[in-house]
Amino acid sequence: MRNKVGRAAPPKRIDNIQGWLSVLPVLLIILIIRGYPIVFGIAKSFTNWDGLFRSDFIGLRNYVRILTRPQFWQLLSNNVILLTFIPIQLFFGLVVSMLLYEEIPGTKFYRACYYLPQILSALSIGYLFSIFFALNGPINALLSALGLAKESIYWLGSRGTALGVIIFCLVWINIGWQGMLFLGAMTQISPEIFEAARLDGAGYWTRTFKIMLPLLVPTVEYSCITSVMWTFTGLYSLIFSITGGGPGYDTTTIDYMIYMKAFRGNSEFGYACALSVILMLIVAAFTIVQLRVSRRTDYRG
Repeated sequence: MRNKVGRAAPPKRIDNIQGWLSVLPVLLIILIIRGYPIVFGIAKSFTNWDGLFRSDFIGLRNYVRILTRPQFWQLLSNNVILLTFIPIQLFFGLVVSMLLYEEIPGTKFYRACYYLPQILSALSIGYLFSIFFALNGPINALLSALGLAKESIYWLGSRGTALGVIIFCLVWINIGWQGMLFLGAMTQISPEIFEAARLDGAGYWTRTFKIMLPLLVPTVEYSCITSVMWTFTGLYSLIFSITGGGPGYDTTTIDYMIYMKAFRGNSEFGYACALSVILMLIVAAFTIVQLRVSRRTDYRG
């Protein structure tokens, strides 16, 4: 390849062109599969689309309806409350990974046990928890047998306890994934670093808090970003199977409301598209904030 004066193009420029050409087919497929639905949904968010024939342009009316009603802010607060499972997940995932990293007897068996919830269907797990925490479920029976509760607790009948059950479910599901993530990061740390610290007289807790944990910061950042995105966009199956969004809208999340508006009632697909656009902006805002915080932390470090 030659430029205008007839000289050969720099090798680096040729490599860049070849690199872009090699990934161009994949980029086109991603733009078609992911980009078109996003653009289509944004366009339909300005209409009263019913999913079939009616699709009249109504401007910002859907967005005004969403943002001026207290229902949306309750949904958003539910999502924010559910984010509290992330630090709990990080803590227990770190404990599990440290135990597995020490290669205690039966490590392979424990790995399989901890990771098992990730393999199971979210619907199956949700129905399992709804049975466990039912009015006549095993949890109430156990509390009654231990003398800790005189009457059965309606766990799924109020916002506080129902959200607590969902948070407990989220932690239980993600401990294995979080533990494997931390374990993978730990195995990338050179054993020579710990050996040198041990020779310098550093004890187990000193090596853990002064060496291991600082090196795991990038993994924690990745876990937080992906967990926030999942909390806002991936809880439909669990909410559907555990509480169905009730009582009322006390456990309804934004992604579950999108499903309800689109496929239940009056098929308000335009409203659901507007809610999806708002959800996309919320997730993007959370992601940008987390990335900026992580960059500042890396810079200070």
